[in-house]
Amino acid sequence: MTFARFLSAMALLGSALAGWSYWTAISDPIVRFVDVDILPADSRQQRLRILLLSDIHVAGPDMPPERLSRIVEQANAQKPDAILIAGDFVSDKALATRRFSLGEAVAPLHRLKSRFGTFAVLGNHDHWRKAAAARGALLDIGIKVLNNSAARAGPLVIGGLDDAYTHHDDLDATLRAMADLGGVPLLLSHSPDPFPRVPAGVNLMLAGHTHCGQIRLPLVGALSYMSEHGDRYACGVVVERGRTLVVGAGLGTSLLPLRLGAVPDMWLITVKSRGARRR
Repeated sequence: MTFARFLSAMALLGSALAGWSYWTAISDPIVRFVDVDILPADSRQQRLRILLLSDIHVAGPDMPPERLSRIVEQANAQKPDAILIAGDFVSDKALATRRFSLGEAVAPLHRLKSRFGTFAVLGNHDHWRKAAAARGALLDIGIKVLNNSAARAGPLVIGGLDDAYTHHDDLDATLRAMADLGGVPLLLSHSPDPFPRVPAGVNLMLAGHTHCGQIRLPLVGALSYMSEHGDRYACGVVVERGRTLVVGAGLGTSLLPLRLGAVPDMWLITVKSRGARRR
């Protein structure tokens, strides 16, 4: 093979890989499932379905509001009791073909349906855009924004930790807010990095931010997880010291509108008592 043909072959392979990665980025998210025993045996609610969405990153070309509308329909089809969104509603990546206002970006989310409502925290991209505007846009469509604060959802008390990546988190204040409301604790955070600091008694934490690496090259692995812990809390279900962490791969993209080896997903977490039967 001549050098020119070799370069042509590499260019063709690169184009095919980029095409596959873009197709993966715009594909329908996979629904992943996990059961976690955190409800007391005498709880009136023996089972609740919590849907975790994260890293929506509305921007062209891969996540226009029209695509988010289709994902909302998919989310509602899971019939969740509560929906939790782990931040990063927008994306201002350099290669974006179109950027949307915060109002335009979150508008499709007003159709989310669940028994106890939708709860959210902000991510680093929301803070970089404008945190106050992001909170306002979400509140306008009925989403409860937790800013180092807490809210009740049936027997659960959801603590919403503000973004740790941009140093807006206050775990102590969040835990106090949860204790004041009572209930079975569940912590929602954009980044998984605070997980080692979460005390005993808070046995479930949900997060996003890592995108499960977003672009994971063969033999090389992920280019970055954007985590101070490397791949320790990179993706999926992690159990440490009796506590469970669920990290979603997210729905949209950051930096590049590509995904390789890290498909979009949403998590349906069934929280239940130890005595309840599994699905």
